[in-house]
Amino acid sequence: MNFPFVISLPHCSGKIPVRIRSNIVLTRMEMVDAVDLGAREIFSGLPAEMVLCAEWSRLVVDLNRPPEQRNAKGPVALVDYHGRSVYRPDAIPDEREIAQRLSTYYNPYHRHLERALAEPRIKGLLDCHSLKGIGPPAAPDAGKKRKGIILGNNGGADGERDPLRGEPTCAPALLRFMKQVFETAGFSVSLNTPYAGGFIVTHYGSALAASGKMALQIEINQNLYMKPETNEIVPEKVTNISSGIFECFKKIGEGI
Repeated sequence: MNFPFVISLPHCSGKIPVRIRSNIVLTRMEMVDAVDLGAREIFSGLPAEMVLCAEWSRLVVDLNRPPEQRNAKGPVALVDYHGRSVYRPDAIPDEREIAQRLSTYYNPYHRHLERALAEPRIKGLLDCHSLKGIGPPAAPDAGKKRKGIILGNNGGADGERDPLRGEPTCAPALLRFMKQVFETAGFSVSLNTPYAGGFIVTHYGSALAASGKMALQIEINQNLYMKPETNEIVPEKVTNISSGIFECFKKIGEGI
């Protein structure tokens, strides 16, 4: 039996079309930094009703940004998460290029997501990511050690409504139940810190929450399954983490 969730993996790919790659000044390793390493391996095998994986790198288009955003970190980002320029000065994407990327790469993903979430049997959206073990310089928690799992419902540190953010996308009591499930399984957990949820969770979450469903952003710490010094994924650790995540979702699915 499948879990009654749709799983979204918007940053799991490193693929970049040759046409776009020729204009990017980042090195290969710097482009790898844009990938949520391990997210696909850990979350895509879960028996959800649907798992939607990004086909292209967020350097092509960031699926977790509003389509109308036009700044250095919009859906077509001009700088990466470390503040490095993405493009040659003579190859900055113009509005025509941005519109083409939205039409080709962004809109199809969101159409699939909308259709999946409209299915009556779906109880929620899980937008899944991975992050570095220590907050990088541009992060809200720069230099700080991170928990194993970060659950975000657009709320505060206890899951309750944060007046600066708006309504939670998942009931606070349910969020705290999930936290307990993950902690019982041996994971350290924080709520909405350092991230409370990006565009995908906030955009779809309000309607889901209004209908008694939920949307949740899940970040997993890459240090749980990677060698920090080499960015290599350790297959045995991925297997163990995946098994633990599976058991957690099984208990969560039974509890909602």
